[in-house]
Amino acid sequence: MTYVLIGHEMKHAVEEMLLHLLPAAVLTRAEKLPETGDRCLSMLREQDGRAYALAEAVVDGRCLRCERDAAIDGMDELARKRTVTELIKTTLYEAIAPGLPEAPVWGSLTGVRPAKLARGLIERGKSRAETAEALRGHFFVSQKRVSLTIRAAETALFFGNEIGPDDISLYVGIPFCPSRCYYCSFVSAATAQSGHLIEPYLDALCREIEETGAMVREAGKRVQSIYIGGGTPTTLTAEQLKRLTARLAEAFDFSFLREYTVEAGRPDTITPEKLAALKTAGVTRVSINPQSMEDEVLRQIGRRHTATDVLRTYEEARQAGFREINMDLIAGLTGDTPESFGRSVHTLIGLAPENITVHTLAIKRGADLSDKAANAAERRKVGEMLDLAETALGAAGYGPYYLYRQKFSAGGFENVGWCKPGTECFYNVAMMEELQTILSLGAGGVSKRVERDTGWIERTNNPKYPQEYIGAAGRLSAGKRKLLRLGV
Repeated sequence: MTYVLIGHEMKHAVEEMLLHLLPAAVLTRAEKLPETGDRCLSMLREQDGRAYALAEAVVDGRCLRCERDAAIDGMDELARKRTVTELIKTTLYEAIAPGLPEAPVWGSLTGVRPAKLARGLIERGKSRAETAEALRGHFFVSQKRVSLTIRAAETALFFGNEIGPDDISLYVGIPFCPSRCYYCSFVSAATAQSGHLIEPYLDALCREIEETGAMVREAGKRVQSIYIGGGTPTTLTAEQLKRLTARLAEAFDFSFLREYTVEAGRPDTITPEKLAALKTAGVTRVSINPQSMEDEVLRQIGRRHTATDVLRTYEEARQAGFREINMDLIAGLTGDTPESFGRSVHTLIGLAPENITVHTLAIKRGADLSDKAANAAERRKVGEMLDLAETALGAAGYGPYYLYRQKFSAGGFENVGWCKPGTECFYNVAMMEELQTILSLGAGGVSKRVERDTGWIERTNNPKYPQEYIGAAGRLSAGKRKLLRLGV
């Protein structure tokens, strides 16, 4: 699709909405609209304290149009920018969505944190009912997604009240896996090629842990939760896990720790010895993530374990004393169907883990998106899977407690964490809803300073890949010192 902007330069907002509505589109900006093909015009003008937006599009031969305006008089620059951006995106949505076979279930929302939007409306004085109506009427969100969003926002509001100004959380990244799943977009190296980097990586990580612990003490911060993710942290040996967790305990005061999570993840990396090491270290929550309980699906996505291995590992985690276990499923995997996905959901419910997280497959940009009919069929299939999961989990006593979206997810859907009452993962909520400062250690880590009063968020990044991270050892503290206002 060729698009033209007149009166504004909000290229990112326009492209984000166009790809939200037309995921198969290849976008090209031009100075003038062509006479043929899919094309779109987005126009903005400001006059007498109001902003006027116009969107005109031709999609599959259909001519589409929408005009809207909004008051901007007296707004500060941030509020004005937010209002005008929303106006541009809304006109595009209202012009194009009626011509689609199916409207997106998330309406005009393109962001990854819909519950954060809802929480902001509630914190500014709207009731739950008014917030729900704004999501439905103003952003065109479907009723089911409105319900999910309000419940996730309520969890975030609850936890937000339990976070003090000096409370922070830690993320520790272990970017290694026994093999790489075909859908994975995380920073992760397969051990067959990169296993020789694990020991030097752990050396560099332990040095960063020591440096960060000293900064946290100097800044007078308190650690509320720790999350060791990846990759697959249990790619490490039992002895390496002991070394890592011991260094964390030495560097940080655990007196205020309410939750300690490790992504055990791949069943083919978990042993009783590793589980015992984690339990001894004080870990309170582990994730065992089958993604599917269908052996053929597991084979097709590159997993080296079976459904039977998942059952064995789950039982070993219970025997090790873990009373909070999360298990992940992914809707939309190659070879999966609503029927087989339903079997996976019911198998996990039968195990009764405290948390079950249902993800939607995130498709890499341009992958399998060229055929619009195939993409529409995939959207319907994934939607059926998510509906099935929601019904089954709700009937089994699980409730949604956090959600987020990813770009290019199959059908534009979402990822939802479901839990038994009182077993919400604090870190997931604090991180996804940006409720507190989180310091990230290890390759690919993104640390965020969150100013709750103003909404200001400041970031600093670690080197992305293991080799780069190892080479940067000794130069990792400057960004975190700045976030903690310690100077450099």
